Order: sequence, then structure tokens, then C-alpha cells
Amino acid sequence: MSENILSVVDLNTSFRTDRGEVMAVNGVSFNLDRGKILGIVGESGSGKSVTAYSIMQILEKNGSIKKGQVLYKGQDITKFSEKQMREFRGKCCSIIFQDPMTSLNPTMTIGKQIMEGMIWHFKTPKKEAWNKAIELLTEVGIEEPEKRMKNYPHQLSGGMRQRVVIAIALSCNPDLLICDEPTTALDVTIQAKIIELIRRIQAERGISVIYITHDLGVVAKVADYVNVMYAGKIVEKGKINEIFYDPRHPYTWGLLSAMPDLDTEDERLYTIPGSPPNLLHEKQGDAFAPRNRYALEADDKADSPMFRITDSHYAATWLLDPRAPKVEMPKELAERIERMKKEAAEYGTEQ
Repeated sequence: MSENILSVVDLNTSFRTDRGEVMAVNGVSFNLDRGKILGIVGESGSGKSVTAYSIMQILEKNGSIKKGQVLYKGQDITKFSEKQMREFRGKCCSIIFQDPMTSLNPTMTIGKQIMEGMIWHFKTPKKEAWNKAIELLTEVGIEEPEKRMKNYPHQLSGGMRQRVVIAIALSCNPDLLICDEPTTALDVTIQAKIIELIRRIQAERGISVIYITHDLGVVAKVADYVNVMYAGKIVEKGKINEIFYDPRHPYTWGLLSAMPDLDTEDERLYTIPGSPPNLLHEKQGDAFAPRNRYALEADDKADSPMFRITDSHYAATWLLDPRAPKVEMPKELAERIERMKKEAAEYGTEQ
């Protein structure tokens, strides 16, 4: 039986603003077992990063967890003191942010920044920490690690800086690694190398990973499970092949349809109509209904519960209610999924 590393239960996080309260995360629940990668996807503003920051308790001053539990190996860390949270961050859970330049201290050498966590958490002697830092730089694929230890962040390329951030995140051997769009600020070729690096390190170390992105193509390469978020809620969740090959929520249909595809005959790339809702104004019913061409009358009256499709696959859409009319996914998406299945079988990538 798999060891549970993290359980998030009915998490609600809000932000106070001059215009009112914004409920950025609303009733989010999920589990993550040791050695698994959970992808969290959705448009900007869907609550992906706020979920991660709530787990780490690194919210802005106007943000707070209103209710819910974040259970790390059975302990509710929302009840932790600040001292306990400082122990948790780095030692148990680390985070990799989007832009490595804002994550690194421009006035400190790379070596000192990697060593800092080991010295603070474990009182590691400096010589030992130095040697461990060189090992970490080697592990993340940086050549001439002894030389790079003495460099400052501005002396490294964007890809190298992100590798350094990964080395820092791994320096205290955490069980859980949160990657918050770690390749967004990098060019495509470097993106692929960083994704490959994260996947390799996860497999070698057996750590659990939460990978946050708006790019479903990236999720397809790294994740075992996927949560699809919209307006602060999880609207669909399942194993990677369930989300990609058997999506049930119209929002997931839209995200998959919007992925670039070389084989499409459409002249224009598909986009989901409209914009994400303003969370200052609480809407009755399903938040996606105004953008959903398959919306039912029930969507305007009440939010859909999570309907079970399989033991691992759930979606919050009234289309799955036994009383709802039968609606198929768009024909173009069904054809795309068939192509993806064929390619996966051909290249042996189907999970």
C-alpha cells in the first residue's frame, strides 16, 4: 500500500482587498502518495499557485486560510507555529518558483545559497555542506560545479539558474517538491531539459511532486495524476490517461482543444470563449457556465457535485447527472484524442 505524504481537505483560502474578499481557493481536496507526481492545471487565476502557497503558508499578508486541513504524514500543518513551519519548509517540503532570478539572492554566491539550508536545518559543518553542494550541482547537470559555487546568479544563464534553484530545493532531502510553473521563464529547448531533470530526480529519489502549470503538454510529460482547476475549485481529477483520453468536464475539453496540434485542419487555434470570472463577485451556480456552450439550466442554479466516473476519475459537471441529456465531446477533440492514443501506442508512452 502506498504511503500518503499529503492530504488537502476542503481547503479555503481568501484575500482581503479594498473592494472586498476574494475566495481564491474554494473547497479544494486531494491526496498525494509517496513517489507520485500530481499535475495541477488551469488558466491564470484559477487558484493553482495559491493552493501551493497555502500548503507552504507563504501567502501575502492579506491572504489567509479560512478553513480546511493540510495533512503532511497525518499532521495538520495549518495548526503549526511559525517555528514549526520554518522546519517544515525546506526540510520536508520545498518549492521551485517560476523565475529563478527572483528566487536567488543576487548578493550571495551560488555555493552559499545551496549550503544555507543544510547549515540552518541540520547544523551541517561548512566543509561537509560545501561538498554536498558540489554533489547537488553535479546531480542537476551543472558542469564545473566547483567553479559555479563561486559564481553569482547574474553570471549564469536562465536554465543554469533554474538548475541551481532545484539544487537548493533538494539540499535538505524533502519528501515533497512543489514546482510552480518552473519552466515558464525559459525557452523551449531548456524547458524540455528542466522537465526531464525534474522527472529523473523524482524517480531516483522517490519524492512526491506537485507540478503546477497552465500547459497541458507539460503535464502529459511529467504527471501521474491531474487536477483541473477553475475559479478556485477542482472541476475534474483523475489519472493522466483518464484526463487526456476520457475528459468529461467541458472546461477540460476546452483546455485540451486549445493545445497546439500539428495535425489539426483548423486554420485558427481554438480558444475558450470569454474570461475567467471575477472572484470578488460570488456567482450562483457553476462559475464556468457563462463560458460553457454545453451549460444546462441546472448550472445557473447550483454548483455541480463531483460525479464519480471511476475510482480515480471524478468531474464536477451536471452533464454527468443521470437525468442530464447525453452530450458528447466536440468531434474535433475526439479525433485529436484518437491521434494521441495512436501516437502513444506507437511510441510506447501510454501510461
